[in-house]
Amino acid sequence: MTILLTMIAAFVAAILLTPLVKRLAIRLGATDKPNHRKVHAKIMPRMGGLAIYGAFVLGYVLLRPESEYAAAIMIGATIIVLTGLLDDFLEITAKAKMAGQLLAAGIVVFYGGLDIDFINLPFGGTIDFGYLSIPLTILWIIGITNAINLIDGLDGLAAGVSTIALITLAVMAGFMDNIFVVAVAAILAASCAGFLVFNFHPAKIFMGDTGSLFLGFMISVLALTGFKNVTVISLVIPIIILGVPISDTFFAIVRRIRMKQPISAPDKSHLHHCLLRAGFSHRQTVLIIYSFAALFGLAAILFSQATVWGAFLILGIMLLVIELFVEVIGLAGQNYYPLLKLVKVKK
Repeated sequence: MTILLTMIAAFVAAILLTPLVKRLAIRLGATDKPNHRKVHAKIMPRMGGLAIYGAFVLGYVLLRPESEYAAAIMIGATIIVLTGLLDDFLEITAKAKMAGQLLAAGIVVFYGGLDIDFINLPFGGTIDFGYLSIPLTILWIIGITNAINLIDGLDGLAAGVSTIALITLAVMAGFMDNIFVVAVAAILAASCAGFLVFNFHPAKIFMGDTGSLFLGFMISVLALTGFKNVTVISLVIPIIILGVPISDTFFAIVRRIRMKQPISAPDKSHLHHCLLRAGFSHRQTVLIIYSFAALFGLAAILFSQATVWGAFLILGIMLLVIELFVEVIGLAGQNYYPLLKLVKVKK
């Protein structure tokens, strides 16, 4: 079966599975209740990520893409989905959730042998990570997994941003002739798109931690599979692709440090919250963030085809634009606008 036919099968499967998962979530009491931090105003079934996972597994079995990392990735993905299901159903502790993530990441690293061994420097030489390769790889997987989880705050946001990131990963992997990453990313993107039929505003079901942890885990692992042991420039590509969740997570940490709050403390100052406060509607906010994700994806593609100096120029422009945008909408907290002060522009 071709990749395109498999994507269609996964898309249709997600559409068929999501209503079934919705009924199951309601029956089990796996629901998300409104509170002061959340945008939705009524009780919503969660656990929708199970439909994404089911559709993905169907597509994977139909196509059977081959890789030395395939078994470890699928085992790790199943562990992360089970962790998410437990959290959606029982609301397990943060430590228990982290234990599940560490176990899934450990399977990929120790059983699968997937880690970042070294990178080639743009002007000659290499950096060999040695014993740091394993902790750095685990940190990457857990970091991206939780970054996707953090942006799951509006209808269709995490699913849409993940779909865009996965399509970009598939395109980039195609440039590198990595058929496994192309196939897996494409199947997962199609599964997300099918789920979005029910998850886009106004949502009928949330993906829950089952979905956000699964998508974050898969994106982090696919990025490693496609870009390990390469140059510094190439290593930046998956970071650019995941620019929206990484930026949101980074500035959340900056914001909490500035406010002298614990890094894990929840708040209502994430990117989507800031855009809503700026007067954009729910749907407009999601579409704006989709646009940012698509621009990051396009930048990653241009970055990969540029010369070393061209890549540095693209990166510099991106960082400048991100910083200005962050200051304008207050993503790093109130009274934080050093660049705007520098050019004497009042916020």
